[in-house]
Amino acid sequence: MIDKNHIINRFTSYVTVDTESDPESETTPSTEKQWDLANTLVDELKSIGLTDVTIDENAYIMATLPSNVDHDVPTIGFISHFDTSPDFTGANVKPQIVENYDGKDIVLNEAENIVLSPDYFEDLLMYKGQTLITTDGTTLLGADDKAGICEIISAMEYLIQHPEIKHGTIRVGFTPDEEIGRGAHKFDVEKFAADWAYTMDGSQVGELEYENFNAAGAVVKVKGKIVHPGYAKGKMVNSMYIATEYINSLPRMETPEHTEGYQGFFHLHNMKGAVEETVLQYIIRDHDKGHFEARKEVMQKLANELNEQYGREVITLEITDQYFNMKEKVEPVMHIVDIAEEAMKQLNIKPLIKPIRGGTDGSQLSYMGLPCPNIFAGGHNFHGRYEYVPVESIIKATEVICKIAELTAKKHEA
Repeated sequence: MIDKNHIINRFTSYVTVDTESDPESETTPSTEKQWDLANTLVDELKSIGLTDVTIDENAYIMATLPSNVDHDVPTIGFISHFDTSPDFTGANVKPQIVENYDGKDIVLNEAENIVLSPDYFEDLLMYKGQTLITTDGTTLLGADDKAGICEIISAMEYLIQHPEIKHGTIRVGFTPDEEIGRGAHKFDVEKFAADWAYTMDGSQVGELEYENFNAAGAVVKVKGKIVHPGYAKGKMVNSMYIATEYINSLPRMETPEHTEGYQGFFHLHNMKGAVEETVLQYIIRDHDKGHFEARKEVMQKLANELNEQYGREVITLEITDQYFNMKEKVEPVMHIVDIAEEAMKQLNIKPLIKPIRGGTDGSQLSYMGLPCPNIFAGGHNFHGRYEYVPVESIIKATEVICKIAELTAKKHEA
């Protein structure tokens, strides 16, 4: 039995360390403060009894739980990231413990009237009677992905304390900067030396994912001409109006707020404009590779048409691929998904196999030669003040890790 209070203490010790990443930084990790938790995790991995504990110059952590069986078993890995999103502050996190949740509103911050309500966040009602860890309403929580780290370390500790559970060699990996898309960039797959791995970075209990978006970022720069407005007739070119034409020419219903499931989208997530220049920043997402490429072509065609309309290059477009759908790399080794699904079923957890409407380090790692599906970590409402995680979900994810290790060893008995 995994000790509930031990889980709470471990998790809250992680989230109170500020590890927010910075997309403007060119270093790895992108913020110096990520080292604070990284070095603590190294000490903890050693203290619970893992071997080959290393941290490199970029704060990538790896460790090994040696096999306790005498037959050959594939080496499996479990991976999570320790940075938190720059979308909302992760400094001075003050986690609140809600015992035996009654299904009613949770006042996160009375002074600022910040309330976590099941009227808006219906998922809360799934956790009546459980213990929730929430924010105080002024920061994010950091369950993305410190819940995953807590689960992996707790599972390794449990396996060490219970040698009767037979398993092969297990590798553990913790990364910086996942929240800014760089979590796998400097991950040494060869050094990790696992046959496959799982990221513990999903949300609701039961989530098991091996499909994700193909993703690209696009920067649209619109050039205008500044002239004194009193003498501007026939001379001024207002880049913001041209940018508006560009925005309105893309399919309005193919945006995040109008799509779900396998549907892709164009997402204008930032814009900065003046008469002389306007810059639009988009992300492009689609599960289907053909549709993904078509979306990029649509954006380029629109830029070309507006340039032709204005008789000069008023728009430049730069598109950068970010990651691709891991399905292509996981389907040939679907037994790694099947093992995770079976583990959940044996623990009376209903598997929720669905596509990720986002990205994961597992996507990049899969294309780097390490097939890497994603498993639930238990948190909800990531990247904001309403983030929460049920303690029971962390415990269930920890049990899934242990069960995957056990099943993998059993399936490879001579």
